[in-house]
Amino acid sequence: MNEPRRRGPIVRVIVGLWDAMNFTRRLFFNLLFFGVLLFLLAMLASGDKALPLQERTTLVLAPQGQLVEQYSSDAASRALARMYGDPGAGEVQLRDLLRAITAARDDARIERVLLRVDGLRFSGHAALRELAAAVRDLRQSGKQVVAFGESFDQQQYLLAAQADEVYLDPMGGVLLEGLSGYRAYFREGLQDKLGVDVHLFKVGEYKSAAEPFVLDAASPESKEADLYWMNDVWQRFLGDVAHARGLSAVQLAAGIDALPQGIAAAGGDLAEYAMEQRLVDGLKTEEQVDALLVERGVADADSEHGFRAVTLDAYLGHVDRGIAPVDERPQVAVVVAEGSIVGGEQPPGTIGGDSTSALLRAARDDDKVKAVVLRVDSPGGEVFASEQIRREVAALKAAGKPVVASMGDYAASGGYWIAMDADRIYANPSTVTGSIGIFGLVPTVQRSLDRIGVHTDGVGTTRFAGAFDITRALDPAVGAVVQSVIEDGYQDFIGRVARARGMDEAEVDAVARGRVWTGAQAKERGLVDDFGGLREAVADAAARAELGEPGRYRVRYMDRGASPFERFFGRFAETRAGAALLRGTGLGEALLARVLPRAADQLRVLEAAARPRPGRPVQALAFCFCAW
Repeated sequence: MNEPRRRGPIVRVIVGLWDAMNFTRRLFFNLLFFGVLLFLLAMLASGDKALPLQERTTLVLAPQGQLVEQYSSDAASRALARMYGDPGAGEVQLRDLLRAITAARDDARIERVLLRVDGLRFSGHAALRELAAAVRDLRQSGKQVVAFGESFDQQQYLLAAQADEVYLDPMGGVLLEGLSGYRAYFREGLQDKLGVDVHLFKVGEYKSAAEPFVLDAASPESKEADLYWMNDVWQRFLGDVAHARGLSAVQLAAGIDALPQGIAAAGGDLAEYAMEQRLVDGLKTEEQVDALLVERGVADADSEHGFRAVTLDAYLGHVDRGIAPVDERPQVAVVVAEGSIVGGEQPPGTIGGDSTSALLRAARDDDKVKAVVLRVDSPGGEVFASEQIRREVAALKAAGKPVVASMGDYAASGGYWIAMDADRIYANPSTVTGSIGIFGLVPTVQRSLDRIGVHTDGVGTTRFAGAFDITRALDPAVGAVVQSVIEDGYQDFIGRVARARGMDEAEVDAVARGRVWTGAQAKERGLVDDFGGLREAVADAAARAELGEPGRYRVRYMDRGASPFERFFGRFAETRAGAALLRGTGLGEALLARVLPRAADQLRVLEAAARPRPGRPVQALAFCFCAW
């Protein structure tokens, strides 16, 4: 038997030193790891505890970013976005602003509100008017509202105009210019320049969503319909501003018509022009507005404004601390359907046929949920995904749970499809809805390939084998098949609307054919039941479920839950220590580049429709490019 070879003294010394170094290295990194962990836990436990909310506090509402129904990014992404880049790149939930304004109305500690909305962006007028109504209610409760902005676009101004006093920076401006809807048209570029033939199949002369791919300019029907609903929204906008500022809509319209002369008379000074038009009450810098509020409120040297103040996020923290961790009250669930409708699982900000259906199904299976509000803010999308969601609405009703639809800025085409079976449909008069119609697109590129000397040839076992290969010309017989499918889909759409709304199919067809309506116009035509926002929809749903007064039930948003890491990192990034660490190490920039929300693009719907699916070579779309 061989004995193991013994190491010499020099080898033993080297091995010993190596082991000692390994031990020291492991000890160092373990201590470092536990030190950082304890530091993070300590910061989360005690780093940024909110101070008690004192009497005579001014609530500063200065939201930055896009107003949305639902965040499209996680808490960590939002925390990082606030530290880096353009502050306007973030998102602000409508529900949070409404909750803060409603709470401030009855909160004796809130003396007044400073409204800074020049960093807030809007996608439509319905949510904007809902916010404006909340600010008016706040004023009527006796709370003073002061608005200030460096400049206002016309949507921001509508909200600011609801304040008791509106101040504008002397270097700023306010321009009311009207609504418009212009799109790029690609026919010449696609067909004449590139040789791409786009075959459009649709029902309804007003279904104009795909016109840019087959025309060089908007059709007369498209212009007629768009101008009809835009004028309705615009006249309401003028009326809202006029009422808030003690003016007349005629005065405002005249000021817009004489815009060049008016600005010239003001020496090209947009701020002075806004004063002359009585759109603002004074020209002040931010420091001057802060000084004014110091005089009216309570001076606070520790506040960045110089007066006792609380921010939106901090105030919501105070409001939320009053909510019991375990709430056994019955619930009204709110399911948000925001964005384009596409198939499968989709992140927040896009409506997924599977993912949104799963939220509705979860509400149906939860015994605590007694009623559901479906909040729709969508221009539509894929027909099949829309039908998946509509089926879940019908299943909720069959299970004995009332469903009320609340339309936001848009509930058009597929957005109307998912709402139509609700027990009651609420819309703002300026909601954009209707667009009941479908279309399909088939692009072919055989002429493009011919130009570079590439040709397609081969065989098929039947006349229609390979008929949807985009490298081949579209057979007219195949086009007839597609048109038949689209027409059947349209009949299915109006038939479902007729059953849901208690109308004849002929009545629905008369107001459908792809035509877009405002909420007010849709109500006149039987497509909407009543005017109102989220508050009215929730109250209606609770009444249908016989839940009693608002305090007897809980409103719960059905959202995808954040992961433990997302919650941990989001809380840490919001602390002062966490923000300093992320800024100092560059870790924030690296993470932010990976987690910024994906930009939503309307063409994504068309791209998704072009992907072949088993048994569905052409995807039917119920979509409306009806933004301005």
